[in-house]
Amino acid sequence: MGKNIVDKILSAHLVEGELLSGTTAGIKIDRTLTQDSTGTMAYLQLEAMEIDRVKTKRSVAYIDHNMLQQGFENADDHKYIQTVANKYGIYFSKPGNGICHQVNLERFSVPGDTLLGSDSHTPTAGGVGMLAIGAGGLDVALAMAGEPYYIKVPKVVKVELSGRLSPMVTSKDIILEVLRRQTVKGGVGKIYEYGGEGVKNLSVPQRATITNMGAELGATTSIFPSDEKTKEYFKAQGREQDWLELKADKDAVYDEIIKIDLSRLEPMVAAPHSPDNIKTCREIGKVKVDQVAIGSCTNSSYEDLMKVSKILKGRKVADNVSLVIAPGSRQVMEMIARNGALGDIISSGARILETSCGPCIGMGQSPGTDAVSVRTFNRNFYGRSGTNSASVYLSSPEVAAVTAITGYLTDPRDIDFNVDFSDIKVDKFLVDDSMIIKPSDNVDEIEVIRGPNIKPFPLNSRLVDKLEGKIIIKTDDNITTDHIMPSNAKLLPFRSNIPYLSNFCFSTIDEGFADKAKQNPGGFIVGGENYGQGSSREHAALAPLQLGIKGVIAKSFARIHKANLINSGIIPMEFENPEDYKKIDQMDDMEIDNIFDGIKNGKLLVRDKSKNISFNVLAVFNEKEIDMLLAGGKLNSIKFRKGVSE
Repeated sequence: MGKNIVDKILSAHLVEGELLSGTTAGIKIDRTLTQDSTGTMAYLQLEAMEIDRVKTKRSVAYIDHNMLQQGFENADDHKYIQTVANKYGIYFSKPGNGICHQVNLERFSVPGDTLLGSDSHTPTAGGVGMLAIGAGGLDVALAMAGEPYYIKVPKVVKVELSGRLSPMVTSKDIILEVLRRQTVKGGVGKIYEYGGEGVKNLSVPQRATITNMGAELGATTSIFPSDEKTKEYFKAQGREQDWLELKADKDAVYDEIIKIDLSRLEPMVAAPHSPDNIKTCREIGKVKVDQVAIGSCTNSSYEDLMKVSKILKGRKVADNVSLVIAPGSRQVMEMIARNGALGDIISSGARILETSCGPCIGMGQSPGTDAVSVRTFNRNFYGRSGTNSASVYLSSPEVAAVTAITGYLTDPRDIDFNVDFSDIKVDKFLVDDSMIIKPSDNVDEIEVIRGPNIKPFPLNSRLVDKLEGKIIIKTDDNITTDHIMPSNAKLLPFRSNIPYLSNFCFSTIDEGFADKAKQNPGGFIVGGENYGQGSSREHAALAPLQLGIKGVIAKSFARIHKANLINSGIIPMEFENPEDYKKIDQMDDMEIDNIFDGIKNGKLLVRDKSKNISFNVLAVFNEKEIDMLLAGGKLNSIKFRKGVSE
């Protein structure tokens, strides 16, 4: 029986366990990436492990999120990350060099290698055949320290592409179609492997758009083969030596197969407020638009911006529209500056932002009150833009650029612009790695600099056999990490200060949550389906930990957030009967007995003392997760293990 691409990479990196679907296996991590929003916490955790240098083939720290410097906090964090990277053997990508996933694709991606990143869109590198997984910062720190990454062995879904995309239909429409079919929770426990004859017609940047936004499926990751198109890309980047062919065997077996005829797709958007609320542009009709934003790690490549420039050339942005554009990397920015495309973009009336995540992470360019914003980003969760009343649509760069000109949401096939994209091809990218700083070999001479905003991360205490507390909040389905720990220009500078940041936990849906948690220590959170979807930010677990939360009971969990809760020693529990969710309310008094036996047996009995009712919750964990929960979190379990061994 032949192997698929995922099986081949996992087999080559297996260090513990077996590759049986649903079991837990440990895999070797070749490379890591962090960004500054999650990086400070990851490096504080790395320092706590007391190693000399990172053990990976290559680790890179990027600065791309916290770019607005209204105070000293962001600049201090950047200095800390640069100095700690220098000390521990980590490459440092300076502010202005670009978005981590775009730069990583250009300069550090390697087919067949494993990559763990403290950002949920790390799977972008799957566009060149890397097994790239997003995780919490602690898991990334452990990988840098040489520890295996433990993964619940996923099912492998083949997405078989046939045909060719029609004009003005894009790779963004491919992933939107997958989201339309699978939903934001349909990918949990799965890896999506793309194949079929249609793959040959997709460039690496197009593939990377698909694997990037595959994160919105809740998937472990997504991956493409490494083929001649991949080789062309590596050759153009001057990295042909890093390329290798990687493809599935002809008789490879998959758990599920999805078939998509590319010729049947049409321009689509994700309507507010979810990436799986998919409709065609024509189906939605002419919605008046106030803002268009082009960029993010999903659609900021040279190829994307060249298409945008061709649409905008000789035309003007509509009077009612603000168009902002952020190139994905310095390489992209410099290339479009040198070939004249940037001039065409500026002439249209577009505003050029720096090469960073910017508006996608809520760092500036928030829409106005009740505004409609069309964005080439990957998420349109409620409030993520920084404006709760805004309606955000996700689209391709082509849809976004045409919409900026017409002033209303427009299917680009309905406008005769006579735009020819056929000459957008790169034989040689402009390569200048001067803003990527190599780490020093003179470790003893390096001082790690910490600003006053950098505070120690919270640690849990050992688990006790009985927990009592109130339900501090009860949420709906599909609560995101943006709901749990909001990310915006006001709060991002405090990502290294959990005591302060925790005051804003759940503030977009319950401003009083933090105060209620402090007044009722040892409380619980109750959630619906897919609790904790979205970003990998472990702050969505660390802030509740800081506030004394001991457990979360939900109908189901998103993969990364569940892992982050366990890492923090907070028990994630699932209703055995989802109907029990309706029976309990905020501020009810809860009690859970016999926890030690319960988590070993996979089931706990919860008593609601306020209503005098009881119900079962599932608490199914592997041995390592049980060890972490008993110790009060992953770092504690490592410390206790080392203490015993010493």
